[in-house]
Amino acid sequence: MGKQFARIEPEHRAFIERQKIFFVASAPPKGRINVSPKGLSSFRVLGDNDVAYLDCTGSGSETRAHLIACDDKRLTIMFCAFEGPPMILRLYGQGRSLMRGTPEYADLAAGFEDMTGARQIVRLSVELVQTSCGMGVPLFDYKEERSSLVRYWTKQGLDNLRKYWGLKNNKSIDGLPTGFVPEAMAPPL
Repeated sequence: MGKQFARIEPEHRAFIERQKIFFVASAPPKGRINVSPKGLSSFRVLGDNDVAYLDCTGSGSETRAHLIACDDKRLTIMFCAFEGPPMILRLYGQGRSLMRGTPEYADLAAGFEDMTGARQIVRLSVELVQTSCGMGVPLFDYKEERSSLVRYWTKQGLDNLRKYWGLKNNKSIDGLPTGFVPEAMAPPL
């Protein structure tokens, strides 16, 4: 049975902090819905209705494009218990993309472990917290974080990272602009 809450309760925060993976869902007014898995210990609860995650360079930038395209900036973040008691926790609200090199990014960056290839912090103003049973989610044992993404961008170097941002992170798969300006972004290395 699902339950709804107006804020992140202490037990929700404890649950979130134990999770090794989370999923981010966004959608433009028209076009494809995107769901992305995230990890690397990149999520932080900033307050009762405020969370953020450090976003590393990937093959696209759907979340940023969707936040730019939507007037309501809607974003959903979901956590699932893959060990211990079952639970699914969703955070619904309005998101913002804080690009590397901006004062807003710098204000929050100290709360995260800096990672080579980090390009933005996505911040969510939480409007609704929903929990549900999660009894259909299988059990998995956590082994370790993958270090290949950070290793890859470290090896590529700043120039290749900026080229990649310009080539692969400039538009969504539906052609929506992301607003990435690689030359203006502070060095991530």
